[in-house]
Amino acid sequence: MLLLLHFVILIDVKDFALTEGSTIMPLCQKGYLPCGNLTKCLPRAFHCDGVNDCGNNADEENCGDTSGWATIYGTVHGNANNVALTQECFLNKYPQRCNCKENELECVNIGLKSVPKISSNLTVLSLKKNRIHSLPDKVFSKYTGLTHLFLQYNCIRQISRKAFFGLHNLQILYLSHNCITTLRPGVFKDLHQLIWLILDDNPITRISQRMFLGLKSLFFLSMVNNYIEVLPKQMCAQMPQLSWMDFEGNGIKSLTNSTFLTCNSLTVLFLPRNQIDFIPEKTISSLKNLGELNLSNNMIMELPHHIFKDLKLLQKLNLSSNPLLYLHKNQFDGLKQLQSLDLDKIEIPNISTQMFQPLKNLSYIYFKNFRYCSYAPHVRICMPLTDGISSFEDLLANNILRVFVWVIAFITCFGNLFVIGMRSFIKAENATHAMSIKVLCCADCLMGVYLFFIGVFDIKYRGQYQKYALLWMESLQCRLMGFLAMLSTEVSVLLLTYLTLEKFLVVVFPFSNIRPGKRQTFVILLGIWIVGFLIAVIPFWNKDYFGNFYGKNGVCFPLYYDQTEDIGSKGYSLGIFLGVNLLAFLIIVFAYITMFCSIKKTALQTSEVRNHIGREVAVANRFFFIVFSDAICWIPVFVVKLLSLFQLEIPGTITSWIVIFFLPVNSALNPILYTLTTSFFKDKLKQLLHKHRRKNIFKTKNKSLSASIVWSDDSSSFKLGVLNKITLGDSTVKPIS
Repeated sequence: MLLLLHFVILIDVKDFALTEGSTIMPLCQKGYLPCGNLTKCLPRAFHCDGVNDCGNNADEENCGDTSGWATIYGTVHGNANNVALTQECFLNKYPQRCNCKENELECVNIGLKSVPKISSNLTVLSLKKNRIHSLPDKVFSKYTGLTHLFLQYNCIRQISRKAFFGLHNLQILYLSHNCITTLRPGVFKDLHQLIWLILDDNPITRISQRMFLGLKSLFFLSMVNNYIEVLPKQMCAQMPQLSWMDFEGNGIKSLTNSTFLTCNSLTVLFLPRNQIDFIPEKTISSLKNLGELNLSNNMIMELPHHIFKDLKLLQKLNLSSNPLLYLHKNQFDGLKQLQSLDLDKIEIPNISTQMFQPLKNLSYIYFKNFRYCSYAPHVRICMPLTDGISSFEDLLANNILRVFVWVIAFITCFGNLFVIGMRSFIKAENATHAMSIKVLCCADCLMGVYLFFIGVFDIKYRGQYQKYALLWMESLQCRLMGFLAMLSTEVSVLLLTYLTLEKFLVVVFPFSNIRPGKRQTFVILLGIWIVGFLIAVIPFWNKDYFGNFYGKNGVCFPLYYDQTEDIGSKGYSLGIFLGVNLLAFLIIVFAYITMFCSIKKTALQTSEVRNHIGREVAVANRFFFIVFSDAICWIPVFVVKLLSLFQLEIPGTITSWIVIFFLPVNSALNPILYTLTTSFFKDKLKQLLHKHRRKNIFKTKNKSLSASIVWSDDSSSFKLGVLNKITLGDSTVKPIS
């Protein structure tokens, strides 16, 4: 009866899935999904968000991934472990410390070393967590009415060939968490009604077909966390009714075309956490009724082109955490009923929308990268929900990032434009240095412009980003923004290196004439801009070689790479960030260490030289803080690039903070560190403010005196005398300062 119930449940699930899959749905545009049987369509982001947007609640129904039969396993497996006990005991003989209700006995964790003597009318027996190490012949033979037997956590080492002799009515047998190393052929041959056999967590190293003799009715077989390396040539030869097979966490290395040849009734096959490296094309072709297949956490590097073509009823497929190098364009074409596809932690270099279009019933898909979701716009739920930068709804997923992108954009643009204006208005002692600072501000200002456009497009796509994500990342606007950010970054790095070397010559070689003049400085600055422009524009030259260099994420900045990138894109990105930028950073650090050592060791004799060097030391100290701020901003970039080089997992949130916060903050701080904190700029600013204040005070005093002339009761000759004194600048009448 219990076996029949299990089959009824499975048939009902399968029939429901087929009926649901065959329902005629309204046609929706790309990125939209229907509201049940209504003609209304909503963006994918609106489904399963906790709000009834459809009106009929269709967008909030079936939001859990219950494809396959995992829920059925949990229900039946859990009930099998828990013996349902009533109040009255019908057993005349049993150990005193056991709990008896009707014909069921529970002897858990009472220190038993062998199977106790119990009345023969026993139907359910639980001997879990005792000290039973062996099961001798015919130890259960008189319990012919026994249907459930639980022997977990006993460290059973030996099971004789006739240990289960006479148990013709046994339906569920648990032998998990013991010390079984081998099972003799025919050990289960008397278990004609057995439907559940659980052998999890045993050091079993080998199994054979003959071991399962007599298990004609076996429905569920679980051998999780054993040490099995090889499966029998025909696994189901003795178990024609086997519907559920679980071999998770073993050491299985290979499968053959005949392994599951006789498993015609198999509906669930679990083989995760093994060492399978290849699956022949015909291995699972005979599993016509298979509804769920789990091959995750293996070592599979390649899948045959048509390996899934015969699995017409498959609803759930898990291939996650395999080192797959390639998926064929038509790999999943035959899976018309597939509802859940797990490709987590798999790089898909050739990913395209055509790969998932045939999967009309697909409701859940799991990727390694958030951006892959753009290639399956018709799927209701796609994970992960964000890459740390973007989400289904928004280009910038984090509210803090949304605020920071505008704040930093404003500070960067305003600060750099203010410094450019003040540097142009105030004449500096060193005109060439001032020109270099203004050029640096121009480069940093581009970063503010880049952030401003990121904020604008974030507002544009607010609430519906996933609909436009693929188009956005492949658009010319995204690439131009990436170009702008790369240009700003590289010119800023090169200029900082040049300014550092300039100060290095002044401090280390104070009496040398190796100083660039105005003309040479102009040529150097022009050369830096040309180099920065070339670095940023080269990825546009050959799309086949570089791919979509700037369109790897929503903010269009090529900070990290993955295996889906073209070889040119990988090499170029590493060359820029771990080549040019890291070398520039090391040069800056070396130059400042040398400067401070030189200043410390040099014996200064004259006060003039001391004053000259003192001014340069003040400049060097200011530049030290500039380098320190650059180190804070650039070290995270180098770390991320090194992690990506070694193909280590990089949390998306780290990338988002680097792109939106750390790099732009460097551009925002440069005006402050280069200009606003310098003694020359502060002195000039004080002079301007002082002159402006004197002028205002003088005007105020002049107005007050004029008013006293008009409204005073004194003689007109006295008033004119006062006016004459002010006009002539008499020292007796002075403005208040």
